[in-house]
Amino acid sequence: MQHKKKKHPKVKYRLHKRNRHRERYDFKELIKTCPELAQFVVLNKYDDESIDFFNPEAVKQLNRALLMHYYDLEYWDIPESYLCPPIPGRADYIHHIADILSGNNYGKVPTGASIKCLDIGIGANCVYPIIGNKEYGWSFIGSDIDSTAIESATKIVESNPSLKGQIALKLQEKSTNIFRGILEEGEQIDLSICNPPFHPSQEAARAAAIRKVSNLKQTKIEDPTLNFGGQSNELWCDGGEKKFIKTMIHRSKNIGKSCFWFSTLVSKQSHLLTIYKLLKAEKAVEVKTISMGQGNKSSRIVAWTFLKPKQQTKWAAQKWRNEFKEDKPTGTNE
Repeated sequence: MQHKKKKHPKVKYRLHKRNRHRERYDFKELIKTCPELAQFVVLNKYDDESIDFFNPEAVKQLNRALLMHYYDLEYWDIPESYLCPPIPGRADYIHHIADILSGNNYGKVPTGASIKCLDIGIGANCVYPIIGNKEYGWSFIGSDIDSTAIESATKIVESNPSLKGQIALKLQEKSTNIFRGILEEGEQIDLSICNPPFHPSQEAARAAAIRKVSNLKQTKIEDPTLNFGGQSNELWCDGGEKKFIKTMIHRSKNIGKSCFWFSTLVSKQSHLLTIYKLLKAEKAVEVKTISMGQGNKSSRIVAWTFLKPKQQTKWAAQKWRNEFKEDKPTGTNE
């Protein structure tokens, strides 16, 4: 059956205005950058160029092409079955968190390697630091509990001259520590980002995958192959997203003066009330929530800081604009 040519909006308005992926993929240009993608590009039922998004290798080659074309990479790869995240959504997080920093900097996003970001759970793909470094010149610390993920991210960094010296990779020996063992004593970072494991158990992750693939293919699938991959620690943890974020908030209080803005993705809106109550209990000074959307999927970022207004102003003036140097110690209640 011949399907009528589908009309597509010229711009994906749900994506951030600075997101490079607001327009439809130009496969001809992507193939020029990454010829390996060509074998996976086909005409879909609407006679549009696309790929088979159920094919993990096709999705990986699309990601490689996007990262090479838009972010100037020379090399990118991940081990088999590791998470291969959608690039537009990752870029949205970076741009939205940049806007939060700009709110403390007269509306201008602070840029350059002096802006340091911690990516909690960097994964084998290293995508957040790649985008953040390209877009804003930020330097990154990437942590993960998986040694294979750290090895893969290290290879990506070492294989791309633009990333060398900009991204430090560290293995987290104990998953519940979050920050301890990663940040050095007295080390300051400007922000932390995190895409926490969503599911509370391996069984829940598998059941969700079956539902998702079955719905998309409109037939019952018993053994789904996830097009985006994902190891157990990338997809689920004990207690799932809500428990992970609760632990992160508790740990963030301990280093509240060492990080300007903490942040995390929150996939499930019903978790927000618990998160807000905990942040209030931990005496967060300011909390922000930013809605995001890609296609039919909605998510949000929750960001919080323990710095009081005068401390925020001083941090931005000293670290971001170098307006003055600290002459003498000041009280912690400023």
